[in-house]
Amino acid sequence: MSYLLNNPFFGIGLSILVYGIGEYLYHKTNRFVLFQPLFFGMLLGIGLLVLIASILKAPVQKVYEAYQVGGDWLFWFVAPATVSFAVPLYKRNDIFKKHWDVIVIALAIGLGLSLFGIYGISRLLGLTDAALGAMLVQAATTAIALPVAESVGGDQAIAAFAVILNSVLIYALGDHFIRWFKLHKNPLGAGLGFGIAGNAVGATKAIEVSEAAGATGAIAFVIAGILVNFMVPGFAQLIGLG
Repeated sequence: MSYLLNNPFFGIGLSILVYGIGEYLYHKTNRFVLFQPLFFGMLLGIGLLVLIASILKAPVQKVYEAYQVGGDWLFWFVAPATVSFAVPLYKRNDIFKKHWDVIVIALAIGLGLSLFGIYGISRLLGLTDAALGAMLVQAATTAIALPVAESVGGDQAIAAFAVILNSVLIYALGDHFIRWFKLHKNPLGAGLGFGIAGNAVGATKAIEVSEAAGATGAIAFVIAGILVNFMVPGFAQLIGLG
């Protein structure tokens, strides 16, 4: 057990395994939404960690910490992967120059509406203030979302889960959104929608629509992060949170 819990390849191998299984099932079932690799891999990974903890008769938290060692190695690649969004952004910087006012206004309105929606649903479900504060930041990437959530009294663990789950669901349902709303005919709308709803993961999905949508998605999740920094604390103060 000690060898398993001290080997970073445990986390790396498990991540690759669950993603690979999800990828196989996703294509075998003609892209059934529940088998989307990121979504299914996350659920399968959690289940396997619990199973391994049960087999080894070890605390789940200890097994998760062992997994996280290798997981952090993979997480290291997130930063350069995020920076790579500068490539489509650079290639299509004409989009921002031409539509910068529409982009900023649309994202601000979209974020504002989502904040009121999250507040209403959270109160309806009776969520605590800590959970509400965590949910408000889900339009930003985790690097921005966590400190902002903490500043308004939100639980950082819930905030991280909300951001990741939100991104995964947007990616999983992306093909359906493209088809339902005919987003392939509106690359600007597709990029803005995927970028603010699913941040970096959503912007990745936007690239599948077109190069222009991918560039707009990169713009959207960058601006969304800036807006979250300013709008969420103000909204939290408005509703008496934090």
